[in-house]
Amino acid sequence: MSEMRRPANSPPRRGSAKPRPAATRAPAAKPYHHGDLRRVLIDAAMQLGGEGGPEAVSVREAARRAGVSPGAPFRHFPSRDALMNAVAEEAQRRFRVEIEAALADAPPGDPLGRFRCLGIAYLRWAMKNPTHFEIISSRRFFDHDRSAGVSGDNAELIGLTERTLAEAFSAGQLRAADLKQIQIAGRALVYGFARMKIDGHFPRWGVADSDAERTAEGIIDLFIEGISKARPFSR
Repeated sequence: MSEMRRPANSPPRRGSAKPRPAATRAPAAKPYHHGDLRRVLIDAAMQLGGEGGPEAVSVREAARRAGVSPGAPFRHFPSRDALMNAVAEEAQRRFRVEIEAALADAPPGDPLGRFRCLGIAYLRWAMKNPTHFEIISSRRFFDHDRSAGVSGDNAELIGLTERTLAEAFSAGQLRAADLKQIQIAGRALVYGFARMKIDGHFPRWGVADSDAERTAEGIIDLFIEGISKARPFSR
């Protein structure tokens, strides 16, 4: 005889197996090879700083952004200071890239033109990356003296500016021989302009965000006209 069928809504027989839900595989952890995690954490910290300012950078939040456990970063960054130092070195490296790209387009045989390119590249990067500029230019967020990478890069940029001005003087482009004073004045100009932009002073001076870069070029040209022995600087 054939077995009688149970009604569809009848309870299961005692001892029969209950249906099991389909097994789901846990997502595999993102693999990190030697050195990769450090790079990912620095990139995460750079993003945090760019989004929320230097105070938003923390080892724990960088770990969360990188998708690793809170304790994982401490092998690379035992403290927030260590992470901020790495962020400063990365910011300084990106700043150098901007400077080198600008100098690649500088007019050959024109040291004062190269000096202009240096100033414009400085301001362009600072205005596009206000948090990263603030980190590397202020001593509030990491120890400059203990950061060999930032100090070395900064010394090279200072040396580059000194050589550029010395070449401009040798070429008869400058009206004054006090190159150190010119260099400090130029630094004060671009640093002060960048701080005005970052600190939100432009609206009261009637400078719109869309005009900031054009205004930056204008004040650099005024400065160069002031130190130039020749006719007013023309772009």
